[in-house]
Amino acid sequence: MKLSKFIFSLFFITTTAVFAQQKEITLEEIWGGTFSQERLESLNSLKNGKEYIVLNQDRDAGTSSIDVYAYKSGEKTGTLVNSAALEEISKFQGYELSDDESKILLGTQVEQIYRHSSRGIYFVYDITSKTLKKLTDKKIQEPTFSPNGTRIVYVHNNNLYVKDLASEEEIQITSDGKKNEIINGITDWVYEEEFAFVRAFAWNGNGSKIAFLKFDEASVPEFSMDVYGDELYPGADVFKYPKAGEENAKVSLHIYELNAAETKDIALGDYEDFYIPRIKWTNHPDILSVQVLNRHQNELDLIFVNTQKGEVKVVLQEVDKAYVDITDNLTFLADNSFIWTSEKDGWNHIYHYDKNGKLINQITKGNWEVTNYYGFDPKSKMVFYQSTEDGSVNRTVYSISANGKNKKRLTEKEGTNRADFSADYTYFINSFTNTKTPYVFTLHDAKNGKLIRKIKDNTELLEKEKAYGFSPKELSTIEINGNELNMWMIRPSDFDPSKKYPLLMFQYSGPGSQQVSNTYFGTNDYWYQMLANEGYIIATVDGRGTGFKGAAFKKVTQNELGKYELEDQIEAAKKFGSLDFIDEERIGIWGWSYGGFMSTNAILKGNDVFSMAIAVAPVTSWRFYDSIYTERYMTTPQENPSGYDENSPINHVEKLKGDYLLVHGTADDNVHVQNTMRLIEALVQENKQFDWALYPDKNHGIYGGNTRLHLYTKMTNFIKENL
Repeated sequence: MKLSKFIFSLFFITTTAVFAQQKEITLEEIWGGTFSQERLESLNSLKNGKEYIVLNQDRDAGTSSIDVYAYKSGEKTGTLVNSAALEEISKFQGYELSDDESKILLGTQVEQIYRHSSRGIYFVYDITSKTLKKLTDKKIQEPTFSPNGTRIVYVHNNNLYVKDLASEEEIQITSDGKKNEIINGITDWVYEEEFAFVRAFAWNGNGSKIAFLKFDEASVPEFSMDVYGDELYPGADVFKYPKAGEENAKVSLHIYELNAAETKDIALGDYEDFYIPRIKWTNHPDILSVQVLNRHQNELDLIFVNTQKGEVKVVLQEVDKAYVDITDNLTFLADNSFIWTSEKDGWNHIYHYDKNGKLINQITKGNWEVTNYYGFDPKSKMVFYQSTEDGSVNRTVYSISANGKNKKRLTEKEGTNRADFSADYTYFINSFTNTKTPYVFTLHDAKNGKLIRKIKDNTELLEKEKAYGFSPKELSTIEINGNELNMWMIRPSDFDPSKKYPLLMFQYSGPGSQQVSNTYFGTNDYWYQMLANEGYIIATVDGRGTGFKGAAFKKVTQNELGKYELEDQIEAAKKFGSLDFIDEERIGIWGWSYGGFMSTNAILKGNDVFSMAIAVAPVTSWRFYDSIYTERYMTTPQENPSGYDENSPINHVEKLKGDYLLVHGTADDNVHVQNTMRLIEALVQENKQFDWALYPDKNHGIYGGNTRLHLYTKMTNFIKENL
C-alpha cells in the first residue's frame, strides 16, 4: 500500500467515526502488567509425540511443577515432578529432561550473569523412583545429561567436570580455568552476546566423548565497570571485552574421551585470528562438525573432524562479499547428509547436502526469506519452516518435501504465525497474532495444517481494552530513496485531518532487524497509545539495512553503519512533514541501543528536520563497541577509519540544535556507559545544552523495581515539554 492510499483510508476512517468517552491509559498500568498477554510458557514435546510438558509456577503456594498434557485433548494427563512433594527444595526456576526421559535436572537459586548465561544449584530427579539428589554444592553453569542419562557434564569456575550419577564419582576434565584468563566449556562475553550461545561443549551420540572449546583471553583488554551497590565503598566488575580492532580470545577445540580419561587437542588447519561459532556432533559418534569463521566473518568453513582418525576435512564453504550469518539450522539426517540454510542466491533458503558436502538440491526457492527452520521429519521426508512468502511483515508456516516438491501452506491467517512441533511431527501448536489480534494458540495437524482445537487466546485482554478506545496500528509502505519501505502509524483516536499534529518517530534500524510487523501491541505500543491520546502521531519506518527483504537490501549498509539508515529516517521525516496534518516544526525521534545511536545521529545530522530526540543506551562511537558485532558490518577501524568516524555521533556534536535526552544504565555490560560519558564530555566542550539521566547499576535493559516506570515517566515528560 502506497503512503497516499494510506492517508486516504486514514481520512475516511477518522472522519466517519463517532468517539465515546474513553478511559485514559496510565504508565502505571502499562508497566504494572495490566495489558499482559496470556502465553504458553516453557513448553516441550515428549518423545511419544502425543504429550507435552509445561513448567507451571504456583506463586501463591511458592511451588513449581512439570505437568504433562495431551496434545489432542489438552487435558492434563499427569505430573512428572511437583516441588510440593520434595523436602530439599521448595521451587525450581528451570529444568532439563534427559534424552531417555527418565530423569530431570532442576535448577534452583539461579542467578543471571550476562544476557544468556546463568549459574545455580542443581538437583537430579529420578522420575521412576521419585528420588531427588543434589548434583553438587557448587553453583555451576550449563549442566547437561549424557545421551543415556547416566552422567552430567558442567562448568564451575571456568573448568569442566563430569559426574557419574550412579557412583557419584566426579572427574575434573580441565584444571587451567581461571577468571579473565582461560575459559573451558563456556563462551567468553563477546561469543555469548554476538553468537548467542553459552554452552561450548557437546556430548557425542553414544556418550563416549565430549567436544569442548577453550578460550584463552589473557591478551584480551579488560573493561572495568563500576558497581555502586549499597555499601560504603563501591566495587567494580572487571571482565574481558574485545572492542573493534582489538585482540580477541584465542579459541581452540578439544575432545575428552571418557574411557581413556584423556583430552586430545584438535588442529583445524592454517587458520589465523578466527572464530568457532558452532560445534555439533553428526550422527556418527566419531565425526564432529565444526564451523570456522574468519575475523571478517565473510568466509565460513564447515569442517568434519574424524576424532578417531584425527582427520580434518572442509565439506562446505560459504563466502559472501559482506558477511555470513550464523544459525542453529544445521541438521544431520540418518545418512549424515545435512540440511543447511544460506543467503547465497540473495534470499535465505534451505539446502540439502550429502555427507561429503556435495549439493543434493536447493529445497526452497523464491524472492522471499525462510525466517525459521523447524526441522525434518524422517518418516514423511518433509521439511517444516516459516517464511515471508505472504509478505515481509507476515510469517507463514509451510511444509515441503526434501526434494523441493509438495509444498503445503499449514497456516491460513494473514499475520505472524509461529509453530512448535511435537517430537514426531504429528502436531504443531501455532501462535498467531496480527495488528488486531493478540496471541491465539491453536493445535493443528502437521500433515495439512487442519485445526484440531483451540488452546488459549486473549479475548479478555481485548474486552479490557475496549474501555480505552485504542487507535489501530496502521501498516503500509512509504517510498523513500527509491525503495518501498514498510511503516506503521498510530494516530489520536479523535484524529482530525484539518489539524496539525506533532510526530514522534521510533526506530531501531540495526542490520537484519524488523520493527514493522503484522503483530499485536507490545508494551511500547501502549505507551504510544497514551501519547496518541495526548495529541501525538507515532510512526515507525524500517529503512535500508533492516531484514527480511533479501540480502541486498539488508547488506547495503556494509562498512557504513548509520549512513543509509539515517538518510532513510531523514527523508521519511521530510515526507511526513509535507503532509497537511503533520507539524513539520515538531518532529521527534527516539530509539534504544542501535536505535539510540540512530536517534542521536538524527538530531545532529538531521538538525533541520528533527527538533527533538531521545537516545537510550546508545553506541556513540563504533570504536567503543565489541569486535564480533562491529567488524561483521564495518571490518576493523584500522581498515575502515572513515566508516567508523563519519557515522559516529560523537564526531558531530557541534551540529546539535534541538532538544536532546540521553539515558544510560551504569552497569551496561553490552553498550558501555563510556559511550554516553564520552558523548557528554564532547557536548559540554561544545557548550551544547541537553538533558541526561543515569540509572545506577542497571544493565542494557534498564529495568528492576520501578526503574522502567521512572524511565518512561521521564521520557513522557520530556516529549510533552519539548515536542
